[in-house]
Amino acid sequence: MTVMDSKAKLSKRNKEGYYIVKPVNSIKEMLKAAKDEAGDWDAYQYRIPDDPENGIRHITYKEFYETTENLGAALTDMGLGNAHIACLGDNSYPWIVAYLTVLKSAGVFVPIDRELPADDILRIVNDSDSTAIFCGRRFEQMILDNRDRLPAIKYVISLDAEENTDDMYSMTALIERGRSFDRTEYDSLKSDENGLKMLVYTSGTTGIAKGVMLSEHNLVSGVYYGLQVSQPLSKGLSVLPYNHTYESVCDILVSIHKHSTLCINDSLKAVVKNLQLFKPDYIYLVPAFLELFYSNIMRTLKKQGKDKLVFSMIEKSNKLRKVGIDMRKVFFGKITESFGGNLKKIVCGGAPIRPEIGKFFGDIGIWVIGGYGITECSPLVSVNDESANDYNTVGRRLPCLEWKVDAPNDEGIGEICVKGDVVMLGYYKQPELTAQTMTADGWIKTGDLGRIDDRGFTFITGRKKDIIITAGGKNISPAPMEDVIDTCPIVAHAVVVGDGKPFVSALIELDPEMLHSWLEGQGLNADMTLAEASDNDAVRAFIQQYIDQANANVSRAESVRKFAVLDEEFSQEHGTLTPSMKVVRPKVLQ
Repeated sequence: MTVMDSKAKLSKRNKEGYYIVKPVNSIKEMLKAAKDEAGDWDAYQYRIPDDPENGIRHITYKEFYETTENLGAALTDMGLGNAHIACLGDNSYPWIVAYLTVLKSAGVFVPIDRELPADDILRIVNDSDSTAIFCGRRFEQMILDNRDRLPAIKYVISLDAEENTDDMYSMTALIERGRSFDRTEYDSLKSDENGLKMLVYTSGTTGIAKGVMLSEHNLVSGVYYGLQVSQPLSKGLSVLPYNHTYESVCDILVSIHKHSTLCINDSLKAVVKNLQLFKPDYIYLVPAFLELFYSNIMRTLKKQGKDKLVFSMIEKSNKLRKVGIDMRKVFFGKITESFGGNLKKIVCGGAPIRPEIGKFFGDIGIWVIGGYGITECSPLVSVNDESANDYNTVGRRLPCLEWKVDAPNDEGIGEICVKGDVVMLGYYKQPELTAQTMTADGWIKTGDLGRIDDRGFTFITGRKKDIIITAGGKNISPAPMEDVIDTCPIVAHAVVVGDGKPFVSALIELDPEMLHSWLEGQGLNADMTLAEASDNDAVRAFIQQYIDQANANVSRAESVRKFAVLDEEFSQEHGTLTPSMKVVRPKVLQ
């Protein structure tokens, strides 16, 4: 049988400007439709690790569907048809198989952050009431060594092992075993569409993990209404961690409904290599990736002495586009070839996009589409699309949502609150926390500050919990100032502080790679350590320029008076960064 990439195309729009999308009632129905309508198209592609030529494995929608059916039959025979099942592993095709198999059952899927310390992982497995766990190879021994601390776990299932052992089942062996089973019982399993279907533990930037309860109706609504606002193209590269709803819902589930081909990135270090190998036309990222791509392009252009030429060509190209002539592929083809040559769309979420970076990629022929969401909203709240893309905003709300700004100030900025089909059921076994976050009539307080303009576009300006109250009683949102300081090429993160203090200060984390390049360009010692750079006069003077820019937009009481350059990097290991590269402020401030 000949396999092929997806031939999915953008849907037509209705009179309101939304894409017309086929309704779907369940995950099971969605995957069956993909199998029936696009069975011979590739659902997934991934590199074969042991192939010296980097051969690609192709999985059609028909094969993927059959694999989930066989695994589902085996799990049902083991009594796991309606169980809570955890999954701990790196991004991989077997992870996706486990995910869809459980979603199609009457059970509950519990994705676990692979970057968490072992104690936190064990706590989540227990708190989630999971009775089975899928785990990747590098986590198998840790789980087996701690079986005595996991009293509810009846089955440990390896995502990677080929055969069963005395202590552990192999998913491969279970799939093979399921081929001989009658699938009737598994296929008849059905969840309450408004009951718990996926339990996602998220700590956000507070550092305290809580279980977000999402129903099948939440997940299906996120896919259906999200596709009405923005759509993937035919072939994507899947990069972000699968335990996050941004990737598991907005990319994996959305691609199934759209019948797109999803290529699985096997390593964060291999993103550029895999862009060139798979040649996707879209990708979901967080802004940290986009900024890295931009920095690398700028560094290369400056080394080649072509930066001014490229910006001159952008100006000329934009004038031609206004009269209907698009020369971007001709003018900027050598730049876009580094992303495989076919990349047309980058969807960005998790943090604000720097407008100048979004504009640059748009100018060279790659749309950057910014959106906003929280895990508690499955996760999508709003998103831009090509017909109305504003790099300064996070786009339009999903059609199923109501939203409002609570207690707005004179500038219209207040806490964003939303209500609708994608809003979670609550926090697992935490009714008091649920009551603090959700109102009795279904509104959820996002904790994010922002405003909504006359067009219905949202601007996110910061986090409510991050508000600084100085000793003088001045309320300050640090995010706008941090965003300006972060535009400094050698700054990885700026953290504005000053709660209870007489004035505002900033902690500066340096970007080692960009620092090296900048020092080299300045004729300074490019190999100086972070400790040496933190005290270097030239480094501090360069950062001061951006602090001055931030201060120019605020009153003296809000301005950064002092700053400290740190001699170490933030990291997930030390708890100062989330997996989506957001700063965990409480941990940094410790």
